[in-house]
Formats: sequence, structure tokens, C-alpha cells
Amino acid sequence: MTAEELRQRITAGLACTHITLTGDGRHWYASIVSPEFEGLRAIARHQRVYATLGTSMQTDEVHALSMKTYTPAEWAVQGQQP
Repeated sequence: MTAEELRQRITAGLACTHITLTGDGRHWYASIVSPEFEGLRAIARHQRVYATLGTSMQTDEVHALSMKTYTPAEWAVQGQQP
């Protein structure tokens, strides 16, 4: 899977204002900013992202996804622009 394919899958199921992906095709690192993360704890945010991938994690199409998730306000505190 390419970074663009992964980006499309995530953004198709989650409204993202920013997403950065790096990886080797199976092991991915992501920073994801979404207003849908408001009020959610980290585990619920990660589950929300995993839900966008469907069976990709189970079939090993995406072997690993390490992520940092932010609301737009949290992202702004980090000194980033959405």
C-alpha cells in the first residue's frame, strides 16, 4: 500500500484537517488532526482511525500503524497550522 492509498482510506472515513504519513508500505507512522477527536481519549481516537481501514490491518496489508492524534485546537497548541 502506498502513502496516498492509506491517506485516501483514512480520509474517506474520517474528516481530517491534516494528515502526515511516513512508512515503508507495511509499517506506518501518522500524525492525524480531526475535529472528530474532540472529547475522545487516545484509545478511542485510535479505534476511530483503525475503523477507517476495515480489514487492512487484519489481512496484514497494513502491518503496523503508529499514530499521534490531535484535535485542531491541540494541533494549534503544538505550533502547527491545520
